[in-house]
Amino acid sequence: MMIEDEYIRLIFGLKLKQIRTERKLSLFGLAKLSGLSKSYLNEIEKGKKYPKTDKILILSEKLDVPYDHLVSLKLDKNLAPIGEILQSKILKEIPLELFGIKENNLIDIVANAPAKVNAFISTIIKIAQNYNLTRESFFLASLRSYQEAHSNYFEDIENNVEKFAKLYHLDLSKRITPSDLEEILTEEFGYKIDDQELSKHDNLGELRTIYIPKNKTLLIDNNISEAQKTFIYAKELAYNFLGIKDRLFTFPWIKFENFDQVLNNFIASYFAGALIIPRKSLTEKLTDFFSLEEWKPLELHKIISYYNCSQETFYQRLTNILPKYFNIKNLFFLRFTHKENHLEYRLNKELHITQQQAPHANRNNEHYCRRWISIKTIQDLENSSKKRPTFGAQISSYVNQKNEYLVLSSATTDPFKKDINRSVSIGLLLSPHLKKKLNFFNENTFTKKLVGVTCETCAIKNCKERVAAPLRLEKKEKYKEIANTVEKIINSYH
Repeated sequence: MMIEDEYIRLIFGLKLKQIRTERKLSLFGLAKLSGLSKSYLNEIEKGKKYPKTDKILILSEKLDVPYDHLVSLKLDKNLAPIGEILQSKILKEIPLELFGIKENNLIDIVANAPAKVNAFISTIIKIAQNYNLTRESFFLASLRSYQEAHSNYFEDIENNVEKFAKLYHLDLSKRITPSDLEEILTEEFGYKIDDQELSKHDNLGELRTIYIPKNKTLLIDNNISEAQKTFIYAKELAYNFLGIKDRLFTFPWIKFENFDQVLNNFIASYFAGALIIPRKSLTEKLTDFFSLEEWKPLELHKIISYYNCSQETFYQRLTNILPKYFNIKNLFFLRFTHKENHLEYRLNKELHITQQQAPHANRNNEHYCRRWISIKTIQDLENSSKKRPTFGAQISSYVNQKNEYLVLSSATTDPFKKDINRSVSIGLLLSPHLKKKLNFFNENTFTKKLVGVTCETCAIKNCKERVAAPLRLEKKEKYKEIANTVEKIINSYH
């Protein structure tokens, strides 16, 4: 693999600094010993300069280190992980710019405290290995942090949606249909739509689309719903209208070549959601809904049905609009999936605005609390005819915590995976601000449930929904008792 010059410089600088430190030499001392200026040596150690051959020879001689060892790209055991990361170009894959970090600044940190940074990096690697953190899941976690940092609202994308609608004479006050968008794709961007090819391949049952760039052909599953087709067309329009080149060519997918593809997939999806559910329209409808004097879930269902969207698209769109236009920022979004007749429920999508609310996706194979409305709506769906989504609402009160959340949830079957059902939920922190915003809110209207996070960590007694013993909690309590006993023994001696 080719290694960029800046990383070669950094590796040399790390090695020189390590050798100098081992010799108990200051930069001033090495300057005196070698005849090279202190500032020049400092720039070498920071990876900003790479010395010429004659200078390396001087350093080799004065430090009594073989020339080949100095110029080798191999680092000793203490610094090897840093070398591996630098040579693997992982710094190029980390989306530093999203968080306002310049790559050179990070390199300076590595150069100034290599041993400490090495320990930190080694820890991160071990955590990743223990929790099966893949490259893709790291990218997705980075994206989620980016969304949360911006309260999941992006004004530039919203504005581009409205520019697009104006340019192509789309009335955003009316329901967007697939035919509206297909016409733009074919007439303006030269797309060909083929809804027959995918059905010829039995192993592609989980794929909704494949885009073939060389002749602008979009292969699309002919069994998808109108809402799914609308979303797919809207995403394709986003890629073209925004001039996005580095993109995925099929959906859904789990493998990304780089972070830009993850980010661009998010941008296109956001654009699609904002086009199908325009901010002005949704804000007006939510304002009317929140002003109702009584909780009327049918009115919420009418709002969802008004738009040509899936339950998931609508709930995710709420996470854009509520923080920005209603100042409801303490919220979370969750998507659970469940294979029928299996014990495990998987949390495979989450977003937490402002606070880090539970639950979070865990890698410990623990069992999520069955008292969650997110799971109950799936159970209700599986006990029904499955002809329509199931809905639920409850106030979730965490054991041993003060926070309570109003959680709305909806469950549907997965149209592409046999015997898989899923739920999407949005949870709103029950703050005085929220209660004031929701004119219909009344504590007695909603079922209140005391919930945990996972059975293994839950302190609720006599829980009928429990599917596993509170092993982690019991272990914690055991160690706490041991610590208390040890402390009493120590204090008993005078």
